[in-house]
Order: sequence, then structure tokens, then C-alpha cells
Amino acid sequence: MGKCKNAKIIKLRKLEPSDLPFLYQWENDASVWADGANHNPLSQQDLRDYIESTTGDIYKDGQLRLIIEDLSTLNFQPSTLGCIDLFDLDPRNRRAAIGMYIAPEYRGKGVGREAVRLLEQYAFGFLHLRLLYAIIAIHNSACTALYRSAAYTPSSPLPAWTLEGDAVLWCKQA
Repeated sequence: MGKCKNAKIIKLRKLEPSDLPFLYQWENDASVWADGANHNPLSQQDLRDYIESTTGDIYKDGQLRLIIEDLSTLNFQPSTLGCIDLFDLDPRNRRAAIGMYIAPEYRGKGVGREAVRLLEQYAFGFLHLRLLYAIIAIHNSACTALYRSAAYTPSSPLPAWTLEGDAVLWCKQA
């Protein structure tokens, strides 16, 4: 568990079937498609199949999606704030990529930064990865600020990486 700057206490947890409505909304948020790998709408059945087929074991699945959950609500019912992924796992070289989606109403509140910190603890401490990286579109100033504040280093410019323009590879070593 970790604490955000606005007194939210968050944790990361495995996907559950009850996460389907959130995933459906987030995966179909076309406003962020240019910054990620998704470029088309997903059906509820697509997402249901994904939830049912994922084991939660990054070595079996090659990726791991975790839900970012707020535990500080007054009614003791956790709130779902977003999700964070480890993907593009390279077990031999002990590295993986990070992807993240924070629901719009929780952006700018420290949720993303705290989720990255918790994911780093897991990836570096438990999985013994030695490098995490994120590819950030040059126009995405919020993500750039987040990874800079998390002590990631901009290591490689990626010219014309997407149709929308350039990106930068941000890395952090264990």
C-alpha cells in the first residue's frame, strides 16, 4: 500500500470479474489511444475473455495488469482509480515496459506516481527485474512529468514513433 499526495491510500491488485465495467470504459476511451497500443474499441466480451484467461502470472502471460484501488474511502468500499501494466516482459534480460491508465477524475492527484512506485517495488524487489521503461509521446507532458518525478531517465528519442509524432524512451534501473 502507498499514500498519494491527496491522502489517498492505494494498493495494486489482480484483475477481478467485477472490474469489467471499468476496463470497458477505459479501454474504449479514444482520447488516450494515441498514447497507447489500443487503436480500436473493445467489446465487453473481449474484456471478459481477457479477464478469464489471464493467470496473473507475468511469466505465463507475458504481461500483468493490476488495478489501482483507493482504500481510503469513508464507507470502507475501495474505489477503482485506474490500472497499471507490466508488459513486453523480457525474462532473460530482466526488463519490462510500464503502461498505465488513470481515470480522468483522479489525474493530477499523485495516483499515477504512487502506482508506479508500488509497481517498482514489486518488479525490482520481487520479480528481480533490473530495468523498467515507458515510451511516452513527446506531447504527453503529464506522463513526462510523472516519470521525471519518479527518477526515470529519458534515454532515447523515438522520431516519428506514432502517427501523432515523436516519443521518448524513459528508463529506470533497479
